[in-house]
Amino acid sequence: MNAYAFPFANMDFTKIMADFDPAKLTENFVKATGDFKMPQTDINGLMETQRKNVDAFSAANKAAVAGFQAIAERQAAFFKETVDAASAAATEFGKVKGPEEAAVKQADLLKATYEKTLANVTELAGLAAKTGTDASETINARFAESLDELKAEAVKLKKK
Repeated sequence: MNAYAFPFANMDFTKIMADFDPAKLTENFVKATGDFKMPQTDINGLMETQRKNVDAFSAANKAAVAGFQAIAERQAAFFKETVDAASAAATEFGKVKGPEEAAVKQADLLKATYEKTLANVTELAGLAAKTGTDASETINARFAESLDELKAEAVKLKKK
């Protein structure tokens, strides 16, 4: 025999399959599991648990949408403020008398713009963090509740 031959090449699978009888396998399975009793499941309890889960996800979604709406509103307000500031800056630059005064006004404008942008970004980051926290707290609370419900159901089944 070749040292590299497939090890099952000379097997007679008809003999192996002759012992394979689905009816016997089923009968043996029924015998083995016949004394096994499934615990009674509280369908109404399961439905209530799922309703609470859906409610929690719905509340988390509402919190997220409200947060995203607040962020969008603040971004729109920041944009309006930026346009108004640019318009005012253009008016101020029209009154400049010489390059030295222009450089000073430009430096002041750049500093004020940088500080305002930093404050706006910080505010938006805070709103985004609050949105995520509000949504996740709702889900986390429901998860903890769900585990308590599962534990109570397991204790109930154990007592039966």
